[in-house]
Amino acid sequence: MRAAAMRRRVETIMGFRVAVVGATGNVGREMLDILAERRFPVDEVIAVASSRSIGTEVSFGDKTLKCKSLENYDFSGVDICLMSAGGAISKEYSPRIAAQHCVVIDNSSAWRYESDVPLIVPEVNADAIIGFSKRNIIANPNCSTAQLVVALKPLHDKAKILRVVVSTYQSVSGAGKEAMDELFAQTRAIFVSDPVQSNKFPKRMAFNVIPQIDVFMEDGSTKEEWKMMVEVKKILDPKIKLSATCVRVPVFIGHSEAVNIEFENPISADEARDILREAPGCLVIDKREPGGYITPHEAAGEDATYISRIREDPTVENGLILWCVADNLRKGAALNAVQIAETLINRKLIVPKQKAA
Repeated sequence: MRAAAMRRRVETIMGFRVAVVGATGNVGREMLDILAERRFPVDEVIAVASSRSIGTEVSFGDKTLKCKSLENYDFSGVDICLMSAGGAISKEYSPRIAAQHCVVIDNSSAWRYESDVPLIVPEVNADAIIGFSKRNIIANPNCSTAQLVVALKPLHDKAKILRVVVSTYQSVSGAGKEAMDELFAQTRAIFVSDPVQSNKFPKRMAFNVIPQIDVFMEDGSTKEEWKMMVEVKKILDPKIKLSATCVRVPVFIGHSEAVNIEFENPISADEARDILREAPGCLVIDKREPGGYITPHEAAGEDATYISRIREDPTVENGLILWCVADNLRKGAALNAVQIAETLINRKLIVPKQKAA
């Protein structure tokens, strides 16, 4: 009797084995921090990176992990892989990892537009996660899309969105560590009157804004703008029309968006404010006074999608304007990926392999 009770207790507390691929990058390190902060139910976390990073140390809570090589790591004993190593690497390795019965949650754009791969923001379309078993891969949306749909979903439920026009103000961390280093180096060079060098960006980033993120497409849009349009349709509603202008700004962490929304049904600014205050993942800071709004500086390191400057748009019959800010490394990437993993567990869609055995 006592032995049976002990076995039940071991099963109850048994955790998952989670691999973080790209553990040395901005998002990978953030994933490790968030897993520890949220006390994700793990028995083991494995840091994985390219072969040149073997042995590199990264932090997980109060532990130090040494990176394993992606090229030869065996994922057969791993339950969940948080993949943040870029699209080309994900295309090559994610199907192999998924074939070993390890669920891949991928942060790149490699799988977002595949019809049989769920594209998930848990506050918005958690029910769509059920489709993960077809490929054993779940896609994380683009950072600018993730915060936008968190703000749009409760308003869409209330008044049905017809059209969105969004202008983004995206931090350099969205382009990786090299981009952050370049902004720092350029800023320093300007202050000490050294030559300013641009390698990561097409123009000088320091004390400037660049109206281009990703490559240009035939219609004049950039790939980043196209991503927002396609992803909002897949996550929220294929009938929503969206146009975007995506701009890189000299901010280290935190994406901001100015959003104009046209609805089918009437909705006032006060109604929207009340709805968003109750919406999961949203935090409304909206005082009509100097400083009564959130900037990326305040949002850095936070989990919420902040909504400010909610007001009615007089240029359309049923329109609103709002300001939306979030930490792109967290809600735009690492946090959302961990929330997806939590959704799998909370809905009992996966169990630890040790327990299943």
